[in-house]
Amino acid sequence: MASAYGWLSLVPPIVAITMAIKTRRPISSLLAGVFVGYCIYVWFAPDKTMLAVANPVLGPFYETIAALLDSFADPESVTLFAFIAILGGIVQILVVAGGAEAFASWSEARIHSRRSAQLATFGMGISILIDDYFNALTVGNVMRPITDRLHISRAKLAYNIDSTSAPDTILFPMSSWVATCVLLISPLLEQYGFPDTGLLAFLKTIPYNYYSCLTLLFVILVSWWDINIGPMVEYERAAREGHDSTRHETVDEYAGRAATNKAQALDLMAPMLVLAFLAVFFMLGTGGIYKGASVVEAMQNANSTLALVYAGVATLVFVYVLYIPRGLMTVDEFGKAFMAGLKDMIDAMAMLLLAWTVSKVMGDEVLSTGPFVASLVPTTTPPVLLPLTIFIATGAIAFTTGVSWGAMAIMIPPAIAICARVAPETISMVLGGVFAGVIFGDHCSPLSDTTILSSTGAGCNHIDHVRSQLPYALVSGAVACVAFVFVALVRNPWAGLAFGLCAMWAVAYLLHRYCDRAEATWREAHDIVDTP
Repeated sequence: MASAYGWLSLVPPIVAITMAIKTRRPISSLLAGVFVGYCIYVWFAPDKTMLAVANPVLGPFYETIAALLDSFADPESVTLFAFIAILGGIVQILVVAGGAEAFASWSEARIHSRRSAQLATFGMGISILIDDYFNALTVGNVMRPITDRLHISRAKLAYNIDSTSAPDTILFPMSSWVATCVLLISPLLEQYGFPDTGLLAFLKTIPYNYYSCLTLLFVILVSWWDINIGPMVEYERAAREGHDSTRHETVDEYAGRAATNKAQALDLMAPMLVLAFLAVFFMLGTGGIYKGASVVEAMQNANSTLALVYAGVATLVFVYVLYIPRGLMTVDEFGKAFMAGLKDMIDAMAMLLLAWTVSKVMGDEVLSTGPFVASLVPTTTPPVLLPLTIFIATGAIAFTTGVSWGAMAIMIPPAIAICARVAPETISMVLGGVFAGVIFGDHCSPLSDTTILSSTGAGCNHIDHVRSQLPYALVSGAVACVAFVFVALVRNPWAGLAFGLCAMWAVAYLLHRYCDRAEATWREAHDIVDTP
């Protein structure tokens, strides 16, 4: 069903995104987007009797406050906030006890170049496949001391984290993302008579998820060749000179390094490994594996955010037992460090709350932005352009709403229906376009939860992360568009993937040559001598 508000439904995300980029104040910008959305909802309501308060002045205020309270009280929001707060506390405890500093010292002999640090970040990112939230927060906090030591900007770290969290999670068959994908597509595939349903249908989409595959390759090439484009050029130059402007300063009032000389690298890695193991353990547990469910069924039914809270609490107990008896910190320092870490996460939680409320404004019960964008896809789209069109439309919905799973829920029904009518044989391509478009829009949007958590994990200013990541996302997205047209012509998934990967390598190589020449020219103009 298309939106009764039409093009007006696009105004709230435009306001929020434009203000965030212009003012560099994401919280106030998101709040403005929410309020403008409810102004439109009240002022242009087709049926005023459906409004709780029809008054044109009081109505928007009432709806805004009600939506914020509803987002805050949502059980999923509460559990995610709990995990973010616990993880923030754990990270600050690791810093105060000296674990982070010990790990950074340990890494000096093993990770000694900018290239190796960026590739190590990528490697850690693709190894945490279960959940994108957990990935974004964990990788950033582990790798941040290393990238700081090697003068890699927080924006570059945030790009690396964001570009490996959701893309590898949606490609891994046993993740929280894939469980959602399978649940969304299976009933509709059965309804329209497609032979493949469930996990098998999803597996056939993986070779067509070009944006995710190309982004992962691009991160490797960007790390290997140190490709800096767009705002990242200035951010990286500043970081090399020792004044990284993209850093987001956090509360550090209790971060006196307690007994740093006693801490070892294992004091950082052991808690993180325990947290990762327990996250998988509790995900399977909440999915019913210990009651007889299979691994696939357990992942499909898992409550991932609740499992992360369980894992966080258990890890907090583990850290207490690991640190206190050894004298790395006192009980009083433990409590104070935990509260300081919780304070560090308040901005992230506020941005998430407002981002979810913006998506609520654009949801089906208010402005119906997603269905309106979906309605712009013509039902007469030629089969050769169908995967590309679906990819672009899904990316637009994910970008404007900032909600990846919501974009899937909006686009999967019309995508399958159009495919069944126009070209049933392209169903895997079309669904691959949906899943690729979701990740593309997620990477470009400042409203996205994974974008917010990636900047939080990296300790990077959120808007700096959004601005610097956008050119990289657009490059991968443009190559993905070409790959979708190519595969629609050849109808071979592996030929299409091979073409896309080769094209991505070629584009990255050209960017590498261009960036090297531009950097050499800049250094010559500023009389700067190259340093290793």
